[in-house]
Amino acid sequence: MSVTRQFTQSASPNKRKRPSPFCIRLSETQRARLAEEAAGAPLGAYIKAKALSEPLKRRRTGLSVQDREALAQTLALLGKSRLSSNLNQLAHAANIGSLPITPETEEFLRECLQDIREIRRLLMVALGLKAERDQ
Repeated sequence: MSVTRQFTQSASPNKRKRPSPFCIRLSETQRARLAEEAAGAPLGAYIKAKALSEPLKRRRTGLSVQDREALAQTLALLGKSRLSSNLNQLAHAANIGSLPITPETEEFLRECLQDIREIRRLLMVALGLKAERDQ
């Protein structure tokens, strides 16, 4: 047995090939009907459950796809916002001494940071995602 073959076999032991997907064509009316019956569940999962006469497995959050998309968009907007950049600029200005920091200013900034962390945490929980630990 060649070294290359041994390496390939040891690098991917028990690697199973996924079965090929099954495609089905639906009219717009048929698709709309199935989407309505799915009641927010992923359409593919609903069709699979219906075809195999199995119970439909719901997502952990119990949220519809539209709700999850809205929450994901909100989380993305929070990530795109300039909040982190602006906080970094404030920290830099404080470090070089161009921003006078009073105890009230420092407390206000800490409260803002905590609010942002809480908003992010709540969005992650709503999406059923596990938030990384804050540093």
